[in-house]
Amino acid sequence: MTIEQANARDGEYAAQDWPRLRKTASKLILINRQLLRPRITRELWPSLTAAYDTYVSALVYEEVARGDLDQASKRLEAIKPFLMLDIDDEARELAEKIVSGNGIPKEYPEDALHIAVAALNGIAVIVTWNFAHLSNPFTRMMVRQIVENEGYVCPEICSPEELLESEL
Repeated sequence: MTIEQANARDGEYAAQDWPRLRKTASKLILINRQLLRPRITRELWPSLTAAYDTYVSALVYEEVARGDLDQASKRLEAIKPFLMLDIDDEARELAEKIVSGNGIPKEYPEDALHIAVAALNGIAVIVTWNFAHLSNPFTRMMVRQIVENEGYVCPEICSPEELLESEL
């Protein structure tokens, strides 16, 4: 599903559906500048912060600060409520293994870094709209195998819709 398709489906869920989320995992990470676009995500955030410990990686701050200054300012404001996870050498090493193991295409090392930061910090779920390189079943299988072979628990990777649907 493309971002445009996800945006087109925005109206399918009303804001009142979000409080149905149950706390099934204590830590949740929100990643990727694409996550900031759809209205469905913005409506989901208040429920996420109420039900989960929510985080973004330092990489997200870099990503949302890019582009149009006015829009970047709005994106930065939107992620203020989330705690930031730092990127260290251990995360970079795990990200390199994810890429070299073909879990994430070498053209998108930042996606591997998101996963590595989450795994190293014990994050249970990564929420993203990135269907191309993160939230698809083939990537999930490959990434899970690589991360677990390195001795870490691999976070679940899902879209905001999947998170909501799993809680209904």
